Amino acid sequence: MLDNKTLWEDTLLEIELTVSRANFNTWFKNTHIIKQEAGTVVLGVPNPFVHEWLVKNYHNAIVKILRSFDKTIRALDYVIHKEPLVGSAHKTTKKPKGGVDSINTQLPLENLYVNKEDNLNPKYTFSSFVIGSFNELANAAAQAIIKKQGVIYNPLFVYGPTGLGKTHLIQAIGNHIKKTRPDKKVIYITSEKFAMDYITSLQTGKINKFKERYRNYDFFIMDDIQFLSNKERTQEELFHIFNTLYDNNKQIIFSSDKHPNHIPEIEERLKSRFSAGMTVDISEPDYDSKTAILRAKAEKLGFFIKEECINLIALLVQGNIRDIEGVLNSIIIQSQTKNKELSLNEIKTILKNTLKPKKSISIKDVIKIVSDFYNINESMFYEKTRRREIIKPRQVAMYLLREDFNISYPSIGEELGGRDHTTVIYACDKIKKSLQLDNLLGQEIEQLRTMF
Repeated sequence: MLDNKTLWEDTLLEIELTVSRANFNTWFKNTHIIKQEAGTVVLGVPNPFVHEWLVKNYHNAIVKILRSFDKTIRALDYVIHKEPLVGSAHKTTKKPKGGVDSINTQLPLENLYVNKEDNLNPKYTFSSFVIGSFNELANAAAQAIIKKQGVIYNPLFVYGPTGLGKTHLIQAIGNHIKKTRPDKKVIYITSEKFAMDYITSLQTGKINKFKERYRNYDFFIMDDIQFLSNKERTQEELFHIFNTLYDNNKQIIFSSDKHPNHIPEIEERLKSRFSAGMTVDISEPDYDSKTAILRAKAEKLGFFIKEECINLIALLVQGNIRDIEGVLNSIIIQSQTKNKELSLNEIKTILKNTLKPKKSISIKDVIKIVSDFYNINESMFYEKTRRREIIKPRQVAMYLLREDFNISYPSIGEELGGRDHTTVIYACDKIKKSLQLDNLLGQEIEQLRTMF
């Protein structure tokens, strides 16, 4: 068996080949193996942010690499265990400006673990669930079934793309019932885990025990129902469990990445039951919702972040809540590491390194977006005109093509009416200087960036 230091160094070498330098430095720096015991590797991580991110995004990959070096390794656990930062002579206890003071008191380690009896994670509560226009109907439905369990909106079916808070909401229901009605039996389970339990019970001759257990819950919460596609026997068992629970006014809750009618290879009789109660979707958060999420997350962690930084993140981070929280976690970690409040430019660098690459876009597409934004005809960009209402949008387009897409000065000039490259250089410099004085121009450019 390899010693802890060698095993983790070899593992990190493999990981470094598969992730970007920015991700490697952010999530794997200052991690170390604390011990190996009975086939379980205990990994020390510097704070709860790293713990949560590794579990969500790299856990399976780490285990696979560890097992490639030692086949006896079966599991991986995490412990918050700070060591001196790489290259530093000693630990610092000074609270970083804009950072978190004793992060473990903000996020207790036990709050990161699920209850083995009901699979509920205690961190998913209504108090930490940010409500916006994108999820207010789903939240209203959740509140309604808490007040009238098994009577109204049964089943509740929540659907929407990944990372938008479906799991948070449905587990919040379970945690609320667990706290306010301890006499009620609650279970949260993924459809994959349910299918595995079913197969294991068949193989071990314990199918009757399986049926009895799942039919005795007062709240049955199943996540990611779409993974039951093509699992005919598991679907049949779920159908019978559903009927028993429903007939006894037990509350049933499902989630999926699709509307129940659009999940492939699911029996029609199951789809009919999924849609029998209340079906609600959670969409991507809008700008206002994203700023609210960022403020709430930062406040919960005791982390100060300037409003202009929150606005920038909300403008530039497209997609789901998980991506938004991931960016904020990166900012917090780097703030801790540097022991200071990050500047707006430093945050822009983090965003540049962590955001997903922009989709392929042509110069003509950029011109079309800029012309629509400033409400002018895009054909004017190519004309030899010096009209004031055209000069600024054209210079902005040149600036964006150079700064965001790294198009050469000659190529930009050639595409925009055969202009000399010195004209493009002048335009880019002009916009750069104007940005230092004109806040409105800065806001316009950031809004344009969200459209690419």
